[in-house]
Amino acid sequence: MLKVMVVFGTRPEAIKMCPLVIELQKREGIKCVVCLTGQHREMLRQVMDVFGIREDYNLDIMKEGQSLSLITVNVMDGFDKVLRKETPDIVLVHGDTTTSFAAALSAFYLRIPVGHVEAGLRTYEMHSPFPEEFNRQAADLVSTLYFAPTKAAKQNLLEEGKPENNIFVTGNTVIDALRYTVNGDYRDACLEWAKDSRMILLTTHRRENLGEPMEHIFRAVRTVAEENADIKVIFPVHKNPEIRKLAEKYLAGEDRIRMIEPLDVMAFHNFMARSYLILTDSGGIQEEAPAMGIPVLVLRDVTERPEGVEAGTLQLVGTEEREIRQSVERLLKDERLYRKMSQSVNPYGDGRASVRIADILVKQIWRR
Repeated sequence: MLKVMVVFGTRPEAIKMCPLVIELQKREGIKCVVCLTGQHREMLRQVMDVFGIREDYNLDIMKEGQSLSLITVNVMDGFDKVLRKETPDIVLVHGDTTTSFAAALSAFYLRIPVGHVEAGLRTYEMHSPFPEEFNRQAADLVSTLYFAPTKAAKQNLLEEGKPENNIFVTGNTVIDALRYTVNGDYRDACLEWAKDSRMILLTTHRRENLGEPMEHIFRAVRTVAEENADIKVIFPVHKNPEIRKLAEKYLAGEDRIRMIEPLDVMAFHNFMARSYLILTDSGGIQEEAPAMGIPVLVLRDVTERPEGVEAGTLQLVGTEEREIRQSVERLLKDERLYRKMSQSVNPYGDGRASVRIADILVKQIWRR
């Protein structure tokens, strides 16, 4: 019996790992043990409920005002105890969170192989995104198996000297998740409010965008809303108090902007599917939206997902107010440009990444 420990702690990780957990739980010869770190708490539980998954362990580390150092220490301390008790054959971490880095390091210290799901993404700018670029590079340093979502991610790993026999291009598990969440019959009062307009979905939460960059984003969005009578903006506001303060300052009082509480994964995916355009600094949305044919303007200067830019589904617009405003206006007015972005081929997979990863584990291609 192959014992696979899957560990994650944030909402984005959970969205991408839950389809893999479901697939692993189906397989004969695999015992899948799920450990949550609780880096996020309420938002993480929402995702688990949507997918119907119950964890075996929950470190429950979340504390108000927690620092990155505190998250790292608490994850390593708690996860070390779980690893010593369970002694899994392999630990699967995901992506670029502090949970992933700390869990991978804990497993490495105990000489337990690490499989990195969504390995090989890079900007090669250590502070953009921060701390994610460090986290994913560090996780790859101690990994044994690399589940790269694209050929470009594989190439990054090869150029860093990772062994080719241990790198597998699987697609991204986030596309798998859409099969469980998007529903043509989904209904919501906010969607009813926006249904006779071109709906723009806004999300922003990156640490490097806090402060002046986020002010620029919000001023641009408000101007677009004021000047275009046929659009409405829905903004699920992140729990971060600083983001909420800025959002209230710059976006409140405009009738065509509705600020709402964060959505669970099912609601959010259905909001995305009904959007005309998405403005975001999120990583996962850059992968999800192309599968739905929704153009994305990325509110960052660099992205670790260049395949979407090359395919034409994403456009990097940065955080300057004028550039954001002009980029939105072009998509609202230029039907040919909009069609080109919305009809581009999704470069992030076919929704079978979890099956491929499980197949690799079943075959025990990796070696202790």
